[in-house]
Amino acid sequence: MKPSYSIAGDIWGGAAAMLVALPSAIAYGVVSFTPLGGSYLGVGAMAGVIGTVVLGLIAPAIGGAPRVITAPCAPAAAVLSALTAELLAHTQGSSPTTPEQVLLLLAIVGLLSGILQLLFGLLGGGKVIKFIPYPVVSGYLSGVGTLIFLSQVPKLFGLPKGTPVMQGLLDPALWQWTGIIVGIVTIIGMLQAPRLTKIIPAPIIGLLAGMATYFLIGLGRPELYQLTGNKLLIGAIQVDFAAMQQGMHERWIALGNMGWQEFAAILVPAITLSVLLSIDTLKTCVVVDALTRSRHDSNRTLIGQGVGNICTSIVGGMPGAGTMGATLVSINSGGQTRLSGFLEGVFSLIVLLLFASLIGWVPIAALAGILMVVAYRMFDWHSFTMLKQKATMLDFFVITAVVVVAVAFNLIAAAGAGIGFAVILFLRDQVRTSVVRRRRHGDRISSKRIRLLEEKEILATNGQMTTIVELQGNLFFGTTDQLFTSLEADIKSCRFLILDMRHVQSVDFTGIRMLTQIGAMLQEREAVLIFSELPISLPTGGDLGSYFEQTGLLSHSDNIRLFPELDAALEWVEDRLIEEHRKLKAGEERMLNLPDIPLVRGLLDEESTAILISFMEERSLITGDKVFSRGDEGDEIFLIRRGQVRMILPLQGGKSLTLAIFGRGHFFGDMAFLDRGHRSSDAVVDVPTDLYIISRKRFDELAKNHPVLGYHFFSRLARALSHRLRYTNAELLALKEM
Repeated sequence: MKPSYSIAGDIWGGAAAMLVALPSAIAYGVVSFTPLGGSYLGVGAMAGVIGTVVLGLIAPAIGGAPRVITAPCAPAAAVLSALTAELLAHTQGSSPTTPEQVLLLLAIVGLLSGILQLLFGLLGGGKVIKFIPYPVVSGYLSGVGTLIFLSQVPKLFGLPKGTPVMQGLLDPALWQWTGIIVGIVTIIGMLQAPRLTKIIPAPIIGLLAGMATYFLIGLGRPELYQLTGNKLLIGAIQVDFAAMQQGMHERWIALGNMGWQEFAAILVPAITLSVLLSIDTLKTCVVVDALTRSRHDSNRTLIGQGVGNICTSIVGGMPGAGTMGATLVSINSGGQTRLSGFLEGVFSLIVLLLFASLIGWVPIAALAGILMVVAYRMFDWHSFTMLKQKATMLDFFVITAVVVVAVAFNLIAAAGAGIGFAVILFLRDQVRTSVVRRRRHGDRISSKRIRLLEEKEILATNGQMTTIVELQGNLFFGTTDQLFTSLEADIKSCRFLILDMRHVQSVDFTGIRMLTQIGAMLQEREAVLIFSELPISLPTGGDLGSYFEQTGLLSHSDNIRLFPELDAALEWVEDRLIEEHRKLKAGEERMLNLPDIPLVRGLLDEESTAILISFMEERSLITGDKVFSRGDEGDEIFLIRRGQVRMILPLQGGKSLTLAIFGRGHFFGDMAFLDRGHRSSDAVVDVPTDLYIISRKRFDELAKNHPVLGYHFFSRLARALSHRLRYTNAELLALKEM
């Protein structure tokens, strides 16, 4: 039963989400701006707060996913921090990039990433991003977690700026014990919070525990109560709307004056950031869908995220994504709609306006402790279980490689490596999956055309000359060798090779070359290559038949044929086999007299023939004529002297289904002849056809006047129907066994 909506739930959900999102956002902002120096930590914290406010207000209002809380996140912190360090190390001519220039470039990176997210949503990219392989996503997020964890170690130990991490960790004289104690208490508070209470979010408990520890230590060290010049604290924060407006103006001017070289330097980071933020958001949406049994709109969500990141970058805030922790806290507190996300932004704005000055008193080590716990939880520890199975060893290698590249180089390089590994995983999966879905021979499957007993015997004897192969998946350079290996034995032995293409998703030019080669090899043996059921609408939007025409495959030789349905291909092959066996020219057909029809063959002498014909009607029909229609009343049975009749079941929407095809010497209409019921299908003439017809009424007169002849005719009819039923059962059994 769907729970009733309560606005109070959204209010509590928004408030609880703010308590989780705001401390984390402050920490992410500090991380992003740390390479600029201690004097910019307050600027970073303010960027995190502004990002929380703007994203919370804009993303839900534009169309973010219901219940999802949008705020600054770890991937954004990792990308921006790495980019900040890289920009500071870069020189423009003879002078290094200044911190003010870096701030402008970071804002432009956030702006571009938001624009890209907006384009992803408008162009339907929400579905495409979800197809990035899990190992690549896991490697990205684990790499982000590793980078954040490593970046917080110096802050936890209070190492002097510029000190190599390993050197600092091995030299206790460089440690700042106050920060270490505050950080450890914060970590313990976050980890133990769920055991203490589920009402107050863990980051709040950890932060309060760390701040309380800091001020308790300050009782013995009064210098800790000084805000100015205190390297253990974030530092003074001011809400200056005039400066914010000036910053917006400067960012627009910088964007207009940006040259191609500068643009190229930040384009890849912007793309990386947009993809990571999109993945992080959609991952959160998937979890929310599973918990609430709902379904989000990926593209609409990305549009909301993109507009939110554009706006926050314009006003100097930090970009972000749909965050897992704040979202789950909001849902557990009663949040049900987008209003909870919007109210999270409102509550964050209230904190910014009323309590901004208190943010400056947050210990940097406490933020480091919070981020280290977040980073630890971001790492995909479950991935180590992949080492237990040989089949998943490559997936674990991909995760490890992306993490190593992220740590050894940067997330931008990891993004490139991830794309390369995604291609490798795709090729691995394609090559691992057989392109041959099923293989059968002509003695195990037949067309819907009903054959005479002697024709069935011919087809059963020569059935091994026909191979029917049902293909699947993608026929491209990675699977063509597998395809040839699978078909090699059949290419050397069969007369007719039918490739059923209905489950094929794509064929590249290498696949075309392989199919052409198979056709040429069959032509050397005077064998035929047949394609059936070419998809007219591939997942890529293409038409496989048109592609075959454009590449010249179908016109390459006269031994390659194309049929719209597998049944039509089977019927054509069967006709060729029967004609070859009888040594008749294609299309030549002698009209049968009554004694030659198998149903009564050997039963009739001249007198009996004359008697039976006297009770029958002869009829000639042309192509397209209907013998009868579904629902018609009638009690006649029809014996085919020459031609072909197709039994069709009309379906809704103007469609139809071929049930059976009867040829020369066979009979149809037997059900109505036996039970005098309505016709169950349409009977349509395929080629000029001649029939013998006898109604049940006339047959009853025959049986009354000539009981022996009537008995033998009815007995023959029962035996023929029995053969049909047994043959149908055998076909069904063969299909089930495959």
